[in-house]
Amino acid sequence: MDEKERYDTGISVRRAVLGDAWVDRAQARLSDFNRDFQDLITRYAWGEIWNRPGLDRKTRACMVLSTCIALGRWEEFRLHVQAAFNNGLTQDELKEVLLQSAIYAGVPAANTAVHHAEEVIAQLQHTR
Repeated sequence: MDEKERYDTGISVRRAVLGDAWVDRAQARLSDFNRDFQDLITRYAWGEIWNRPGLDRKTRACMVLSTCIALGRWEEFRLHVQAAFNNGLTQDELKEVLLQSAIYAGVPAANTAVHHAEEVIAQLQHTR
């Protein structure tokens, strides 16, 4: 795959996972400073990693959620809670990710994640 194909694939996967509105907002915020970074993550995170055949998107979503919890990356966590639902994760499965994370990332991190997840779920229910 050449760089243009990787980018095109990446933007398509990014839209499928995060939603058009999120990607459109990110594209609208492009600047000389962040353009190279956005291009990098579109090509490699979304065009390569999220597009690999070894794991389905639902599994990848669980992994991203767990990693964000462990690292305390709450803005990314909130984004990827919504993305996980776009990838077919259910609320019960999200609950399992949170419980698993309590053991491996720590109860305080999982507790914070629960609160963020509840807020995202409430927002999603309000907008539907």
